[in-house]
Amino acid sequence: MAQAIFKHWFVDFEFPNEEGKSYKSSGGEMVESELGRIPKGWKAGVVSDFGNVVGGATPSKKRKDYYTKIGISWLTPKDLSLNKNIFVSRGAADITFKGFENSSVKKLPKGTILFSSRAPIGYIAIAKNELTTNQGFKSIIPDVKKGFGSEFVYCWLKENLKLIKSKASGSTFKEISGSGMKNIDAILPNKNILNSFQNMIHSCFNVICKNERENAVLKNLRDTLLPKLMSGEIRVPMEVAEQKN
Repeated sequence: MAQAIFKHWFVDFEFPNEEGKSYKSSGGEMVESELGRIPKGWKAGVVSDFGNVVGGATPSKKRKDYYTKIGISWLTPKDLSLNKNIFVSRGAADITFKGFENSSVKKLPKGTILFSSRAPIGYIAIAKNELTTNQGFKSIIPDVKKGFGSEFVYCWLKENLKLIKSKASGSTFKEISGSGMKNIDAILPNKNILNSFQNMIHSCFNVICKNERENAVLKNLRDTLLPKLMSGEIRVPMEVAEQKN
């Protein structure tokens, strides 16, 4: 639903005008720009206008003391390949404070949009908490002061994935560079429209986050109980089994 609304507003330019009518089809004024005709008051820009584009790094794999099970969340594109959720909190391995201090890994705040820039290009997720990534990402920390929230940037990346991939280069495998990501063309809506979109979509993403969290709890419970039930370590009382039958 969120992606459909995004396309209706920011691709088809049918966001509601002051009278609540669809802007373009009701005769809303369009002006020429470097990126074609856009609504009056909007601008032609680039991805870096959405916020700070940040890369990642990998602490030395030769140092076992740089990695741990519970530490600073650190993700790779592989982690996102296994994650089907919109929101993500951690990957298969965490890094230690020592590993963080002795590398160029950067901490990304909650709400950062993670975007895998290679192997492959195009895994997208929203950081549920502060975390870090390896160098396989060009993530975006949204500039909320300009009206660019996590939800808008997430939807924009999903909508423009084909465009982003077309800017990638490399002989062994395709990769989008930091400068390449920053300079991808983007239409910049006015702040009032951005705020209206955020107000409408934010609650939807909150529900998704809550559902994903509850599903994770149920999955962990299933993975814990099922082996014990199969082995007989836990037994279902006969009266309960009979009631279910």
